[in-house]
Amino acid sequence: MSFLLLHGWQNRRPPGHWHHWLAGELAAAGHHVVYPQLPEPDQPVLADWLAALRTHLGALPAGERTVVCHSLGCLLWLHAAATGQVTAPVDRVLLVAPPGPDVAAGIPEIAGFHPPPVTGEQLGAAARHTRLVCSDNDPYCPAGAAADYGVPLGIPTTILDGAAHLDMAAGYGPWPSIRDWCLSGSPDTPLTHRPA
Repeated sequence: MSFLLLHGWQNRRPPGHWHHWLAGELAAAGHHVVYPQLPEPDQPVLADWLAALRTHLGALPAGERTVVCHSLGCLLWLHAAATGQVTAPVDRVLLVAPPGPDVAAGIPEIAGFHPPPVTGEQLGAAARHTRLVCSDNDPYCPAGAAADYGVPLGIPTTILDGAAHLDMAAGYGPWPSIRDWCLSGSPDTPLTHRPA
């Protein structure tokens, strides 16, 4: 299996982040892992991030391919799907804590990533399975990602109580269930809270 991990705004892949931990776990299990630093994370430009996404997707080896997005990386994936830039569908995509549309529009640095009009059919053309995991108190998605994305797009959604933005501030370093989800090869493997 191969994995592409897409980080969010201002993320410089710190060792304490669950993405960093997950990359190490998957590599240690013998899988191909790409965890790129996307261009200018503090002042991201959508076109530049899309170009990087195309490059990294194109370099993944043949076989089962999974993309795990966090925060702004989720909006990047939605833009790629909406504009047909994923030319060969991946097997699974996991969207973790996407920012809400109003929040994205209200932050000048990421306003260009405002969620595009995207359909379930476009998501299906980009990935055979798409899943969403979010919390019920994400400050970056006040209406809730289930309402903003899960229901309108028909995406299976897991809501974790009190997990905020599922980031380092919320304690999301080691997160065994996301590793298990990745390694299972199944889109339906349960996703649960990190260990207390």
